[in-house]
Amino acid sequence: MNGWAVVVAGAAVVGYGALSRRLSTTVLSGPLVFMLVGVAIGPLGLDLLDRAKDPEVTRTLLESALVLLLFADAAGIRARDLRREEFLPLRLLAVGLPLTMALGWLVAWPLLPGLGVWELALAAIILAPTDAALGQQAFSDKQVPPLVRGGLTVESGLNDGLALPFFVLALAAAGEGHSHPGVAETFLRALLLSSAIGVAAGWAGASLLRWSLDRGWSSSDWRQFLVLAVPVIAYVLCAVVEGSGFIGAWVAGLAFGIHLRRTPADLGILPQDSDPAQSTRFTECLGLLLASLSFLVFGAVILGPTLQHLSWRMVLYALLSLTIVRMLPVALALAGTGLRPASIAYIGWFGPRGLASLVFGLLALEEHLPGGTLLSEVIAVTVGLSIVLHGASAPFLGDRYGTWFTRTLRKEPNMRENALAQHDGPR
Repeated sequence: MNGWAVVVAGAAVVGYGALSRRLSTTVLSGPLVFMLVGVAIGPLGLDLLDRAKDPEVTRTLLESALVLLLFADAAGIRARDLRREEFLPLRLLAVGLPLTMALGWLVAWPLLPGLGVWELALAAIILAPTDAALGQQAFSDKQVPPLVRGGLTVESGLNDGLALPFFVLALAAAGEGHSHPGVAETFLRALLLSSAIGVAAGWAGASLLRWSLDRGWSSSDWRQFLVLAVPVIAYVLCAVVEGSGFIGAWVAGLAFGIHLRRTPADLGILPQDSDPAQSTRFTECLGLLLASLSFLVFGAVILGPTLQHLSWRMVLYALLSLTIVRMLPVALALAGTGLRPASIAYIGWFGPRGLASLVFGLLALEEHLPGGTLLSEVIAVTVGLSIVLHGASAPFLGDRYGTWFTRTLRKEPNMRENALAQHDGPR
């Protein structure tokens, strides 16, 4: 890799780190800043970073970031979060996500004629998961009701993992007949075997951590490294058996979080020590750093070259994917819940596409499918537009929606959006 590219990347991390709190309230989101820096040092700019020269750098960086974030997000999800946020995440995941995939498949049919049936399905599936990092400004705005913020956070933490089986099977179907494993073999290796490895790795890691905490034998620093090793081990074991390392890492996170929270009260363990949110803090921060650098590399070696081959079909499908393909299924999933149209529109709009889509698209490209190049370009355009549009709109729409909610709540304190505040209030 060009040394100057490393210097620029380091400078971007230093600069954004120094200004991150100030920029969090502006249209300059972290992903947008890093993506623009990437475009500037890519083939369209200074030409310091080129995918052809360092193909492994792109894949290693993106995959490492996704593995860590899949694990950390899954470990941080509590069963009580799904109950506490009531209907919202369950409806978005169980109804909205499959409908988004189906509608994306149908919309892609007339707009992307260069793709086969299963490649069209791949486009829809790859662009279905949302990215918590890109939606952080919208999810963390304190003016937005906790029900909406919590529901969007839980959705983004789980939907990339839930989309993985659909992606793996569609990729196998698209590649069948091109010297790739068939759907049946993929199902056994990628889904069943990888899930079993993930459960074993996550359960073993949490058991060891509980055992160590009970005896006071581990330091807080090394405890973080113990946790970091769990998704790495799960991923590599799945790769050895030719399964899906991403499914393994995600399932490992679920098993790790569930088992670690089952610490008996009489063990004398401090609550924060048995909280995966604390145990996975370093893993999550490292994943965030790698994800930021991934957006820089994305801008340089994927988006930049794609901009030289833009077509109206790509742009139109990207816009439809970010709007109708996301918002209509969300509206159908939330029908009859009592949420106001403004809330449903806010939830529907803030479904940004990011790291998971980039990694899935990269994996599909490396399978050398007939329409792999077009598929990769469509994904790049969609993610690029999402970074710009969602990042730019988050501060403005969060403020507008929060103001509307506060004003309406004064008149109607029993709003459905205020359900969590009512439940958490005095009893």
